Amino acid sequence: MFLKEYFSTIYQSVKSLLTGMRLTGYYFTHPKEIQTEEYPDNRATLKMFDRFKGEVSMPHDDNNEHRCTGCQACEIACPNGTIKIITKQELQPDGKKKKAIDAFVYHLELCTLCNMCVSSCPSDAIKMANTFEHSVYDKRQLTKILNKPGSKIMEGVE
Repeated sequence: MFLKEYFSTIYQSVKSLLTGMRLTGYYFTHPKEIQTEEYPDNRATLKMFDRFKGEVSMPHDDNNEHRCTGCQACEIACPNGTIKIITKQELQPDGKKKKAIDAFVYHLELCTLCNMCVSSCPSDAIKMANTFEHSVYDKRQLTKILNKPGSKIMEGVE
């Protein structure tokens, strides 16, 4: 009984291997037939799934305003130090000082795309974008400043 199962498994494995090799050989001898998806050619129309997590982004509105309060909850929640928030004190019109972000530094090369920073943000200031092409020649290009120059916090966000 054992030998019958043993040789049956070997037969099925060799049959599967030869089937794959036959298909590969066919496409090797017929190179004009495209077997890949449309990916590089359809970049303009490609739509990723809504659940896809490509990288962290900070949306800004038309007035260059964001929702980040600088609470650093995302920085604390990040398991490997991908996010670094640099804050500053801004003087308000009433004379009080208020904490604001100076730079929201995001290290994409360290990010595991776990979404913990997005789920920990109390003001919904960051989200996961659908971008997926992250290949670069220089690793420094993967370190991004998410807040735009001259941006400020939206009115009513605390």
